[in-house]
Amino acid sequence: MSFDAMWGQARNTATARQQSSMQLNHVAAGDAGGGASDYTVTSPDLKAVGNDAQELFHHLETDAFHAGAATGTASTQLTDDGFKTGSALYSAWDTWRSQAEALLSACAHIHNHLEDTVWTHKNYEETLKTNLSVEEIDKHFK
Repeated sequence: MSFDAMWGQARNTATARQQSSMQLNHVAAGDAGGGASDYTVTSPDLKAVGNDAQELFHHLETDAFHAGAATGTASTQLTDDGFKTGSALYSAWDTWRSQAEALLSACAHIHNHLEDTVWTHKNYEETLKTNLSVEEIDKHFK
């Protein structure tokens, strides 16, 4: 089959797929949202997600690195003995370590951010309750 024939077939397949699938490119002019939302997040929800991230962090912190020293020793030994698998083993371990550290960092960031969000929201709510209490509002209308 020539390139032109293959290209034409690929183009026809892509066109058929595009016509048979739905793609939302915009919202209709009169339907810009604004309706009642059913999406709510409460402080307990945020705290639960933050706690899950913290738990994952602690498990990963111990479990992800338990074989690190042995892997380092094995890769050094293999390399010293002239095996190419020593450097490959070290490369695999280094990649694993780097990705595990990135995941640890993400878990810590999620936990800290959500914990801060819960406390900020709580403090903001307390400020609103204090500033907008009925007694405070009544003072301004007397």
